[in-house]
Amino acid sequence: MDRYVVKRPAREAGGGGGRKRPRPEDPASREPASGNPPWQEIRAEGLNCDYRLLFGRAEADEIFQQLEEEVEYFEGEMTKLHVFGKWHNIPRKQVSYGDPELTYTYSGVTFSPKPWIPVLSRIRDRITLDTGHTFNFVLINRYKDGGDHIGEHRDDERELVPRSPIASVSFGACRDFVFRHCDSRGKNATRHIKPIKLQLAHGSLLMMKYPTNVYWYHSLPIRKKVLTPRINLTFRKVMTLAKK
Repeated sequence: MDRYVVKRPAREAGGGGGRKRPRPEDPASREPASGNPPWQEIRAEGLNCDYRLLFGRAEADEIFQQLEEEVEYFEGEMTKLHVFGKWHNIPRKQVSYGDPELTYTYSGVTFSPKPWIPVLSRIRDRITLDTGHTFNFVLINRYKDGGDHIGEHRDDERELVPRSPIASVSFGACRDFVFRHCDSRGKNATRHIKPIKLQLAHGSLLMMKYPTNVYWYHSLPIRKKVLTPRINLTFRKVMTLAKK
């Protein structure tokens, strides 16, 4: 990750002589909470992300255990996705939680979220405290080991508030997370842009900001050597669409 990380200079003591006050909606411009690591900026052409540890090890362990005990994943037909004209079983566990009357459509399936539970509200509130952004929906994916995965996709569904960021929080096993530019995918690629590989640590937050999901696909590839579970939560701001 280091070649894509832009480390922010330490602030000068005494207040910064006329420097503009940072906007609260820009997480990279906010001072981290006491004792927490600073934000790292991850930049490439059309890619705009900020990353840091959000929870210390002990708190992350506690939250992971609560998620394991309290989150109830979808079953039955809600465990299938429609890809390239065919229905496939999701190679991971999945569920959504959120505000009442919201819906979210992903790969041919419309999700109606379950009501918030305390552990999810706790994580959401911490994100808001750190970034200034609010969220009304979360999609949770549980990967039992390195065999569970998610293919290349963009989080660009029509229900999302335009230009709103997506906050990705990870607990459990550290897994490779790969960005690939839309122009460099497949046999008909028009450009040669190297993919960007991150490792999302236990208790970490990745803020994917506009226009990242316009130009970059992301995935969590199979990693057979990973033997322990990972839970990822992507917090989103979803619009209430008018019913037909």
